[in-house]
Amino acid sequence: MYDKFSDFIKDKQHICVIQAENPDGDSLGSALALEEALEGKEVSLYCPVDIPKYMRYFAGWDRVTNDFAYKADAIIIVDTASSTLLSKLLDDPVIRNCLYTTPVLVIDHHETEADLDFDYESIIETTSSCCALLYKIFTEQKVAINAQCAEHLLYGIFADTLGLTSPSTSSDDYRAAASLMDAGANVAEMDERRREFSKKSPRILDYKADLIKRVEYHLDGRLATVLIPFDDIQEYSDEYNPNVLILEELRLVEGVEVAVAIKTYPDGKLTGKIRSVKPIADQLAGFFGGGGHPYAAGFRIYEDYEATMPELVGATMKLLDEQ
Repeated sequence: MYDKFSDFIKDKQHICVIQAENPDGDSLGSALALEEALEGKEVSLYCPVDIPKYMRYFAGWDRVTNDFAYKADAIIIVDTASSTLLSKLLDDPVIRNCLYTTPVLVIDHHETEADLDFDYESIIETTSSCCALLYKIFTEQKVAINAQCAEHLLYGIFADTLGLTSPSTSSDDYRAAASLMDAGANVAEMDERRREFSKKSPRILDYKADLIKRVEYHLDGRLATVLIPFDDIQEYSDEYNPNVLILEELRLVEGVEVAVAIKTYPDGKLTGKIRSVKPIADQLAGFFGGGGHPYAAGFRIYEDYEATMPELVGATMKLLDEQ
């Protein structure tokens, strides 16, 4: 079923593994796990933005670089098949040329339809996480999973399933977790390291209080939104992602069925991260050309915040009413 993976890497010597410009635990775990699994090959890990400090509990995070491996003879893109999330690469004419002239394999678990305009092979399957999909690929193709690879895969699965508790979690994820523990992943040590890097400084806690005060409620409290301007992104994002600080809190508010954190940028870009308690997040993101999972999704548009809000409220109301 996954012969495409083995066929793709068979004759390759130098593989560049690419994450999108919104790295998360699943994409980072996928990239690092591939590095371990591709033993004997030269592997370069690329992300167009720096890995945030709160994600640096991954051993080897510092091997991810902003320097593109132009001499790689193959490219593997993990955790996305969306041109929107690869816009920084596609805007660079030299990197764009590499994507058009180098064999590319896309490995992704999102339901959103791929819209990449260069030639590529793909393994796209709806699973809880890209790391869960990689576990299936490695297992079927008899790729050795050492203790470090097992840890990376398990971190990624935990990240996208909220510790095996999200609605997207399946019994396959629990079986994969057990197998990865057998392979050497130490969950207690992993969680201790993650918690240490997840600690918040007093100023971040103060900032979280400010974010909470900015929350706006719509549709009789069923939709909660918060605006994160670019000044906040510049000041706090490297230390702690504002989305991570606030979105799960919003989803726990009584009556809230959809939570959206909106970031604005000087170039007119506006991004939205969506979390929902009903399976509509991907459909809501789809109204704005985005996508993701039924309970967690996102979008990116170039539109004024004030003009976007009525559209967001209207689309949310339509989807909730349909539910």
